[in-house]
Amino acid sequence: MFFVWYAVFAESRDGLMVYFFDVGQGDSIFIQVENGTQILIDGGPDDAVLAELGRVMPFYDRTIDMVVLTHPDADHLNGLVEVLERYRVKTVLETGVKHETAQYAEWNKRLSERGIPIVHAVRGQVFRIDDGLMLSVLAPFSSQNEKEAKKINNTGVVARLDYYDTSLLFTADIEKDIEEILAAVFADSIDADVLKVAHHGSKTSSVADFLAAVTPEAAVISVGKSNRYGHPAPEVLNRFENIKARIFRTDIDGAVVLRADENGYAFIRQ
Repeated sequence: MFFVWYAVFAESRDGLMVYFFDVGQGDSIFIQVENGTQILIDGGPDDAVLAELGRVMPFYDRTIDMVVLTHPDADHLNGLVEVLERYRVKTVLETGVKHETAQYAEWNKRLSERGIPIVHAVRGQVFRIDDGLMLSVLAPFSSQNEKEAKKINNTGVVARLDYYDTSLLFTADIEKDIEEILAAVFADSIDADVLKVAHHGSKTSSVADFLAAVTPEAAVISVGKSNRYGHPAPEVLNRFENIKARIFRTDIDGAVVLRADENGYAFIRQ
């Protein structure tokens, strides 16, 4: 993984750490906050997330404050089922959308057995995590709890993380339709320093109007090596090159790590 400074950053382990785990063809992002709060967004397609968590969490720490399931496709969900077996999870943020798979049924069963509080994501929710740090839900636009979905990708949780002057936008697997609505509704406020690229760089996402609204300095693509889908699509890579965004890819760079404090942010070697 190459090393790039984007801003002046004090040599300190204080502040915010964001890990875009290398879990193959899937998504998993881990957020560690100076006050001890830990948030896991998605868990990838299998138990590889457990090894990734083991590298960044102290061996004695078995608690994750919030788990976010953006949507119940296997490449986001399956690892989280394993996480529930190994860690104490305090809260789950999810859509609750209907989805008929064995793993999703197992996920819901384990949540129920453990009595884990569930928050159903909807636009407008704001989680104030620490001084200067908040997580805001931008989508879904209305409650998806127990609703049928024609396109499960477009029900995904889109969230923005703001930490002092640093901002990150997490876009799950949303496609063009939702991106265009977000760009219109949040035209003056959706810009972000770092974009977690939607749907692993699929050609169905990362449309030009959306990227023009977000204007990311950096784009992180979570994708598996030599995957059968052809992700990321060449035209998507071209769009990021056209806006001069630095591209990070887990299939090439491995886990991508960001550190931030009051002075700015940087991508660092793990």
